[in-house]
Amino acid sequence: MNSTTIAHTSDTHLTNQSSAAKGPRALLARALATDASWTQAVLRVTLGAVMFPHGAQKALGWFGGYGFSGTMGFLTEKAGLPTPIAFLVIAFEFAGSLLLLAGLGTRFAAAGIVTVMIGAIATVHAPNGFFMNWNGNQAGEGFEYHLLVLGLALALILRGGGRASLDRSLSAR
Repeated sequence: MNSTTIAHTSDTHLTNQSSAAKGPRALLARALATDASWTQAVLRVTLGAVMFPHGAQKALGWFGGYGFSGTMGFLTEKAGLPTPIAFLVIAFEFAGSLLLLAGLGTRFAAAGIVTVMIGAIATVHAPNGFFMNWNGNQAGEGFEYHLLVLGLALALILRGGGRASLDRSLSAR
């Protein structure tokens, strides 16, 4: 191998994957491990940017949302979710989107969003079918958007946040 091949190879492998150490530090190193992929970075920033307005609606009342108390009321009273689950929905969407944008705890943030999307499909969107309600002909929105979000989030869980993530910076230490 020439030096260019070696440099490229070391840039594309996951960092800290070969650690034989056990314990909390090794677990954290594996959770933060990622490669220098621009693809993963694009997936991460896209998911964070798409989820941020939804989280900001629920947590802050931005973008026409109801804010924290209004969303908690809706999720607990109308949707029938237990209070801790309703809180986690808001936290995963809002804080999770910010973590994704920064690339910090990418796998954890993506797993939270996977949980929210599966819950949304199961409790609200599955009865409305696959397609979004572009023309207002359905009782509500279908689950195609949620499947796209699940795909992005699962790719991040599998490979990490990629280039320009705090995970990568921390795992290189």
